Amino acid sequence: MITSVLVANRGEIACRVFRTCRELGIRTVAVHSDADGHALHARVADTGVRLPGTAPADTYLRGDLIVQAAVAARADAVHPGYGFLSENAGFARAVLDAGLVWIGPPPEAIEAMASKTRAKRLMGLKPLIDVTEADLPVLVKAAAGGGGRGMRVVRHLADLDAELTAARAEAASAFGDGEVFVEPYVENGRHVEVQILADTHGTVWLLGTRDCSLQRRHQKVVEEAPAPGLPGELQEELSALAVRAARAVDYVGAGTVEFLVADGRAHFLEMNTRLQVEHPVTEAVFGLDLVAEQIRIAEGHPLDSTPPRARGHAVEARLYAEDPSRDWSPQTGRLHRLALPEGIRLDTGYTDGDGIGVHYDPMLAKAVAHAPTRTEAIRKLASALERAVIHGPVTNRDLLVRSLRHPEFTAARMDTGFYDRHLPDLTEPSPDPHAPLAAALADAHGRSRFGGWRNVPAQPQTKRYAMAGQEHEVHYRHTRTGLEADGVRVIHAEAHLVVLEVDGVRRKFEVARYGDQVHVNSTALTVLPRFPDPTTQHAPGSLLAPMPGTVVRVADGVTAGTPVKAGDPLLWLEAMKMQHKITAPVTGTVSAFHAVPGQQVEPGVVLAVVSET
Repeated sequence: MITSVLVANRGEIACRVFRTCRELGIRTVAVHSDADGHALHARVADTGVRLPGTAPADTYLRGDLIVQAAVAARADAVHPGYGFLSENAGFARAVLDAGLVWIGPPPEAIEAMASKTRAKRLMGLKPLIDVTEADLPVLVKAAAGGGGRGMRVVRHLADLDAELTAARAEAASAFGDGEVFVEPYVENGRHVEVQILADTHGTVWLLGTRDCSLQRRHQKVVEEAPAPGLPGELQEELSALAVRAARAVDYVGAGTVEFLVADGRAHFLEMNTRLQVEHPVTEAVFGLDLVAEQIRIAEGHPLDSTPPRARGHAVEARLYAEDPSRDWSPQTGRLHRLALPEGIRLDTGYTDGDGIGVHYDPMLAKAVAHAPTRTEAIRKLASALERAVIHGPVTNRDLLVRSLRHPEFTAARMDTGFYDRHLPDLTEPSPDPHAPLAAALADAHGRSRFGGWRNVPAQPQTKRYAMAGQEHEVHYRHTRTGLEADGVRVIHAEAHLVVLEVDGVRRKFEVARYGDQVHVNSTALTVLPRFPDPTTQHAPGSLLAPMPGTVVRVADGVTAGTPVKAGDPLLWLEAMKMQHKITAPVTGTVSAFHAVPGQQVEPGVVLAVVSET
C-alpha cells in the first residue's frame, strides 16, 4: 500500500496530483528549485525537498537528485507528472532500483514509445533521412518529450539546418535529450488522440477520444472530449491502433496515442507514456480520477472488465501568461488575482500574489467545463472565462473566449491551422472605451470631500492611461452633487465600483489597482504620468527585448555595421523553455548591437538598433 508520494514535477500538475493524494489519505512530497521555493506546489505539499539551482537541467531534470529526495523524505512512490522526466526510462529504472514504486508504465514501454523515432518504427513507420525539395513541408520534432518544444515546420530547404539546431537546443533544455528527427508535415489536419488505461492483469480500457486541434507553436490551447464529428469507421480505426500500440509494449498505466486525421485517414504521431495535460476532459466525461486510477494500478489492483460509460461533453482551455498578438511572447510579473465562476474546474499552480517567472512554462491554469452537450459546454466555458477575474500580466484570455465562439470551432470544423488563419482577427484589440473613465472616477473617489466648497466651478481633472497599446486621456469634474463626466451619467463612484449610464444603459465597472496597473472588469490599463519621461525614449529602429529571457545565440557575423534585410534573424532569446527569434524589422544597417550570448535581459532592454536604408 502506498502511503507517501513524491511528485517529480512542479506547478499545476504537482498540485493536481497532490489533491488526489490528499483525498486518498496519502502523504505528499514536493521537490522545488530555488526559483520555486515559494511556489504553490511547494507550499501545499506535506514535505518539500530543495533542488539547488533554477535551470531545469540543474533541478527538475536531475533524476539522481529527485531519487535522493524521495529516499530522504521516506516516500513510497514517485509520480512523474508530465514533461521533464516523465518519459525518461532511465529515471523510471532509477526509481525502481531505489526500492520505490513507479507510478507509470514499465521502463521498457517508456523506452519503446517515449522516443518518437522508436515508436514510429514499432508502428511500421520511418522518419525522413535525406530531405529534398519534394519532401517539403516537413516537421522537425524532438524525439523525447512533448508540449510543442523542439518542433519546427520547415517550408524552405535552406532553413532546415538552422531549425534543426534550434530544435535540438530546445529539446535538450526541456527534456535533457537533444535528439530530433524529421517527418512529413500534414497540413491542416485535426489532432485527435485516444486515452488508454491498462493494468498489470492484461485489461486495457479505451477512454474515448479527444480533439486538440487548436494549437499555437504546436502546443495545445483548447481540448475537448469526445472528439466531435468522427465517422464510426474512423473511430474504430483509432481505437484499434491505440490498443495495438498498448499491447505491443505490454503497457501499464495511463497513456495517450496521438494521431493527425486528414482526408478521413488517421496518421500515427506518437504514444505519450504519461498523463496528458488535457486529461481533465476525459475525467469529466467518464466520471474518473485518472491519478487515483494510476495509483491503484501501481499498487497492483485490477481494473474492472469494462470502463465506465461516457456522459456529456467537456472542453478545456489553457490560460497562459502570454501575448498572442506579439508572437505569443510569454509574460512575467505578479499574479494579483485569479478567480473563475463556480461550476468550472480550475487546475492551477498559482494563487493570488504569486510571481510568474522566466524559468518555466507560462501556463497559469486550465479551465474545464462539462455539460450534457458540446454546445452547452462551449457556452459555459466561454462565459466563465469572459467573467473571470484575472489581474496581473497579459494573458491569452480574450483569445480563448473568441476561439470558443468562433464559427469554425462551434461547428467543429477546426484543424491545426486554425490560428494561422485567424490569429489577426482573434487578437484585434477591443478594449472597453469607458474603462479609462471608470478608472479615473474610482481614483477620484472621496477627493471632493477635502476642503470647503467655493462658489466657483471646479476645474476639469485629467487622467492619462495606456490601454491596448494606445494612450487615452479622460476628463471629469467635481461638483456639489458628486462627480461629473462628459457624455455619460455617473450613477455611483467609489474606489472599487463605478456605475455609469451610457446611452441610457446602466453599466457596472469593477476596478482594482495595483500600483500603476489598473484592471477595469477585463480591461487592463497603465496609469501614465502627466509629463512623459524623456529618458525612456529610444532611437528609431531600436529592437527591444519583448520578454525577460536569456540571449542563447547570435546570428553569425552580425555586429554593428552589418547590413541586413527585413526578416533576417539577429539573435535568439530563450524564455519559459522556448526559443524566440528576434529579426530585423526593416532592411538597413545594424547601427548598434548590444546582445551577448548568455546575457540575461528584461523586457524593454535595447538589444540592437537597425537603421533603415
